[in-house]
Amino acid sequence: MEEELFIGDIIQESCVNLHMQATTKEEVIEEMATMLMKAGVLSSKEEFIKDVYLREAEGATGLGDGVAIPHGKSDAVIRTSVAVARCDQDIEWESIGEGPSRLIIMFAVNTNDKSKLVTLLAQMAVSLCDETIVQKLFQCEDSQEVIQLFSKKGEVA
Repeated sequence: MEEELFIGDIIQESCVNLHMQATTKEEVIEEMATMLMKAGVLSSKEEFIKDVYLREAEGATGLGDGVAIPHGKSDAVIRTSVAVARCDQDIEWESIGEGPSRLIIMFAVNTNDKSKLVTLLAQMAVSLCDETIVQKLFQCEDSQEVIQLFSKKGEVA
């Protein structure tokens, strides 16, 4: 039986940037892929970015209310991971809701782990329905707090 996967367990502190300086969607994707590459999550940043854009072409990954969840299923992903960025300015992002995005949560999942992606997206949906969690994600200044907000217990220290 496969071990249960929780978002908080697969976010590394090095993959959290609470003051990203990017000004475009392309810059955000590039910087987040760089974080994942430096963390040893990717075998090829370029291949992963290509796969993120393939997913972006299928439909909007912006949720509205300032949040976007780009993701890539890619052979370049060594181990499933999540990167979190909060941009210092609004980023234009194709969205199913209103307005630009500022909080970006990027999933990196190996092509063979489709069930993991579904599990993670479901957990993210539950987390983002909690207004308290979303408010804290927009305000916190500590990467450990971000990780704790996505922990399996959902408790914040």
